[in-house]
Amino acid sequence: MTRSAFTLIELLVVIAIIAVLIGLLVPALAGTRLSARTTVCGSRLQQIGVAMTAYLTDSRDALPQRRGPLPGGGESVIGSLFAGKKGQLPFYGISDIGAEGRPLNAYLISTEVPPDSEPGVFPVAALRSPIDRGAANTGVPIPAYSSTDSMYDLIGASYTLNDHTLDGDEFSTLVPPGGGRLPTLTQPSRTWVVGTHSIYNFQQGGDRGMRWFGTPRVEANLLFMDMHVRTRVQVPPGVVNTTEQYTFLP
Repeated sequence: MTRSAFTLIELLVVIAIIAVLIGLLVPALAGTRLSARTTVCGSRLQQIGVAMTAYLTDSRDALPQRRGPLPGGGESVIGSLFAGKKGQLPFYGISDIGAEGRPLNAYLISTEVPPDSEPGVFPVAALRSPIDRGAANTGVPIPAYSSTDSMYDLIGASYTLNDHTLDGDEFSTLVPPGGGRLPTLTQPSRTWVVGTHSIYNFQQGGDRGMRWFGTPRVEANLLFMDMHVRTRVQVPPGVVNTTEQYTFLP
């Protein structure tokens, strides 16, 4: 009785076909994963928008603000402390002020939060984006913090508040110098209020390497002052504070 079996050539053909199918499927699966992560990130921005609306009502139109220590002495409103957890950066209070002390958290967290004075880090899931890929250049001139795989880990949030323009920290936008209420808004549907850190990729004309969507161009997910969300908004190179899709300005 003869037994049928695959020949070597037939096995090689089957392996080649499988390799071709894998080559076709992997990019499609990667695109599906990116789309799902982008959707989750947008949903978290929507959640932040609901919390922000309630906060603005209670604070008489002042965005969530927290003062932190300055390296040269004194204190100032630090936009990065608007929400999130304790970060790793040992400046501006980022590694000391966590879930208890960041003002928007009270509108995002329903469970009891331990005091920031206690050791450990209380996570804030709503401030962690699944597309957060950190920065190749954070702008911090200390090797241990000059780059990061996660802005959530470094700063305490994957998202940032629109408190200054791309020209520099001294050019305020939605948070007045020293803190206070929102300025008069002329185009709330175009002025972003919270976005992924990648919106500041070209701060002062540099390039921080925040290509979170795996493409050569820089993109960001944004929550606007009228509380609608847009995903994968293109961020042009250079100091460009206003585009057809968004503006930093009130």
